[in-house]
Amino acid sequence: MEKILIVGCKKAMDNVCIACSRCLVAFNRREGEFSRYKDDDVELVGLLNCGDCPGATIVTRLAQINLWNKPMGEKITKIHVAACIEDHCPYNEMIINKIKAKSGVEVIIGAHPYKPNDIFA
Repeated sequence: MEKILIVGCKKAMDNVCIACSRCLVAFNRREGEFSRYKDDDVELVGLLNCGDCPGATIVTRLAQINLWNKPMGEKITKIHVAACIEDHCPYNEMIINKIKAKSGVEVIIGAHPYKPNDIFA
């Protein structure tokens, strides 16, 4: 069974993306980058933020979530980098490269497909 972790931008997760609902809805509906799991047994293990700009603590945070979940026998098998990092973060390349270098699991760029053209429309 795949065990998914979603990594997003701290600022977006705290101030813009209310309850990270777009990532969660896309996961539940298997839409966007989660469509790859439409026929698979998969669970969402957690939502993790980058630790704030410039993402300097992302590796530490990944290690912490692994330690936190170890007593329960949960091991992350894939990481999705959310749209808030993919599309809007000036440090996205550095953050993604750190996650890929240190996580030891497949890293998928993207999560939900619900990107509004105009948030005020």
